[in-house]
Amino acid sequence: MAKPNSSAINSSRLQAFQKLNINADHRAILCLDGGGMRGILTIQLLKQLEITAGIPCYELFDMVAGTSTGGIIAGLIASGHTAFDIETMYENLVTEVFDHRLLGNRFINPPAFTKEKYRALLQQIIGDVTLNEACSKTDIDLMITVQDMSAAEETFFSVFKQSDGSFYGTYQDVLLRAVMEATMSAPTYFYPMERFVDGGTTTYNNPALAAFMEAVSYSNADKNPNDSLYKISQITLFSFGTGISREFIKPTETIDLKGIDLVFWLNWLMTEMGQDASAMQVDAFRSPMIQHTIDFRRFQISLDPQAINKLPNIDSLDEEKYESKWLHDLTEKILGKIDMADITKFDLMKIIGQQMAAFIMNDGGAFTKDLAENNRDILVTALGDITRIKKQMSSAEFINSLKA
Repeated sequence: MAKPNSSAINSSRLQAFQKLNINADHRAILCLDGGGMRGILTIQLLKQLEITAGIPCYELFDMVAGTSTGGIIAGLIASGHTAFDIETMYENLVTEVFDHRLLGNRFINPPAFTKEKYRALLQQIIGDVTLNEACSKTDIDLMITVQDMSAAEETFFSVFKQSDGSFYGTYQDVLLRAVMEATMSAPTYFYPMERFVDGGTTTYNNPALAAFMEAVSYSNADKNPNDSLYKISQITLFSFGTGISREFIKPTETIDLKGIDLVFWLNWLMTEMGQDASAMQVDAFRSPMIQHTIDFRRFQISLDPQAINKLPNIDSLDEEKYESKWLHDLTEKILGKIDMADITKFDLMKIIGQQMAAFIMNDGGAFTKDLAENNRDILVTALGDITRIKKQMSSAEFINSLKA
């Protein structure tokens, strides 16, 4: 097994691999989606994963990758923190990161929030360590995605251990906290970090495919590119989502939207781009093109009543806030408005994450397999109205009646 070096820890890691049904010859990669405050859902899954494995994520995995809020969690894992430690830190970080800027507004006077308190707290937690220093301490590879506005391309801040024990990475000497700030600098929510904005603004909100490609390409890049430490057929990749937002827009209301059109379309585009790109990556991993090559395990849920009702029910919700104390009573009105910056629903996302972890332990095979049936996510609901679409789009009369 690739890490760590002591025989005692090797033994505990081997036991963790056995508990999680990971091939002992494989390298394990952890990938964490973006999603703002909804990252608290991911942390609930990681806590249960660590309980199941019996060791922390930074010992279990050979590599961790993240975008936006997933990049924050990835940086904390690479720094040697357990999921339980991260939960406490994360709650403080989220509270500070969504600090309203005086007269700030996403649409009239962006950005809405200031990063001053977040930056100070991040420096307190992380310090001025480089990516190389952090990863050398925990013996883990790291990749965090950031969008470069000036170059109009995604930048992967990556560090990979080489066969001789050294680390390789173009940006291995940059400060980890700088990367952790850059990856969450979402447009209209925060000022860019000079040339950089949130890594999830384009196609990398789910960093799984990028992490896979980086690992097999650069894990022994300075020695022999053809002798990667990550063998394509010997990788187990865990991919964690933060919940898929549903807008619940009726087809008859898409032309004449309720409220301000600009607000709707900006929110819709920022949300939908990332979700579509993520779905495409997941479909690629599950397709015959890659499916039989890599052990891929995706854990995601859509925020709609149909998906939520598959989770174990619980009566711990704030009844005044959510109209009922029962999880299964949540309505589209509530679930369709869980914005990445809405910290008033932080408690709800935490509960959904806890119940999702319980579902995975019971019906999901205790993290031992992809959370899918027939290549479709068990907890992600497809809402396409096939009957209606087939009828309407076959009717010339219907098409000609639409506003043009």
